[in-house]
Amino acid sequence: MTTDRHLFSAGDKVLLIDGRDRRYMITLATGKQWHSHMGTLDHDEMIGRPEGIRLSTSNGGKVLAFRPTLADFVKKMRRGAQVVYPKDIGLILVYADIREGARVLEAGTGSGSLTLALARAVGDSGQVVSYELREDHHNQAVENIAAWYSGTAKPENLELVLADVFEGAPEGDFDRLVLDLPEPWRAVGTATEVLVPGGLVCCYLPTIPQVSQAVEALRGGGFALIRTFEGLLRTWNVEGPSVRPDHRMVAHTGFLITARKLAEAPGGRVAR
Repeated sequence: MTTDRHLFSAGDKVLLIDGRDRRYMITLATGKQWHSHMGTLDHDEMIGRPEGIRLSTSNGGKVLAFRPTLADFVKKMRRGAQVVYPKDIGLILVYADIREGARVLEAGTGSGSLTLALARAVGDSGQVVSYELREDHHNQAVENIAAWYSGTAKPENLELVLADVFEGAPEGDFDRLVLDLPEPWRAVGTATEVLVPGGLVCCYLPTIPQVSQAVEALRGGGFALIRTFEGLLRTWNVEGPSVRPDHRMVAHTGFLITARKLAEAPGGRVAR
């Protein structure tokens, strides 16, 4: 059954997919056209029609039209800092146990891909506070988050802060701490103070030397259940009797470390 919420409207983002699985993301506007090597396509041909329609361009090209998922948007979004890719975002949300109602402190924001996923996961009853040191990255994240929400203000459960998290984390207790920083070990004993006992820290790092230093800092800084892993994504081609792995795969993009905060901090004092 098709209802109004399934119909495209002006201002919606649309993902157009051609016969070779090339993907193009546009924002619908009355009276505008999409131009490509396949010719033109009027936006008005999509407005008021449901997702999943097949459309023809002026030169006879065929495309499918869907609303983009967050994973689609992340792959197409503008970036200053390297984005956290969907395969790692999924692992972070599950293994860092980002749940509805949680208070999450993130550092740094980067281009905002993980920030968007965190804010969606905690829901209206949760909160994400995201710190970014570099102004250019902060501004790009603000732009990307506004683009995802079609130009409207960022959600009320998200606070974006242009500051150094090591120079003073926000007040209050946080359930989760997500660190996408080159030196996350600097956070142990400073930013990690905001974590509640039993709270979970998750670090995202590209290299093994960084992983080693971060794990040792966590081990000596009042954390247990420390786990390091990475995720690899391999898609498959399935066409009749031809079933085989694709020639390309998304291999190493980053390592993840998760750890739980102990009730007793080093030295025997009780963690706040």
